[in-house]
Amino acid sequence: MAPHVFFELKSAVVGIAGLGGLGSNVAVALTRLKTGKLILVDFDRVEDSNLNRQNYFHDQIGRFKVDATAENLRRVWPQVSLVEHIVRLNPENIVNIFAEADVIAECFDRADQKQMLVETVLSKMPGKVVVSVSGLAGWGASNEIVTRQIHSRLILIGDGVSGLRPGVPLTASRVGVAAYHQANAIVELLMNHKVPVSVQGSQGT
Repeated sequence: MAPHVFFELKSAVVGIAGLGGLGSNVAVALTRLKTGKLILVDFDRVEDSNLNRQNYFHDQIGRFKVDATAENLRRVWPQVSLVEHIVRLNPENIVNIFAEADVIAECFDRADQKQMLVETVLSKMPGKVVVSVSGLAGWGASNEIVTRQIHSRLILIGDGVSGLRPGVPLTASRVGVAAYHQANAIVELLMNHKVPVSVQGSQGT
């Protein structure tokens, strides 16, 4: 990796809202690129049913996802800088928790949570960019998952159609495609200077 690429990512702070199939995989991708600091937020614990698509292991069942994710990321890169919050996000705490972030990855399952986070960031956090996902359930048609900029501070990933419903589950294959689209969009934003990179991101790494 070229030195200037490493510096750009090392200086960045990325918030990850939710550590399920999207967030747990986005976190791994950004850690492998040695992104400066990750803010990990989730209130839930690892369940057996998560293992079909989320980046956890059988012996981590029952642990908080934040703790399990942090453990896995440190196995990838021991020097990774993490800020960990075991909390349910809401419009009242999002601003403070992600105050340091340059980009925020929206990684929720439920549509109402997605909308809540996006609206809060766009209305209360000037200058922050959010990378969201809509439409990734099922299998097949990988090329229909695309990255679109729909607002100056909102990137949307997915096919916009394939929601979770009976007979159409979330699968590791399509969730993984969307998660890596999300990670790639975040890297592109940082590398192309489309967000103001925080100088604090290089501290403690």
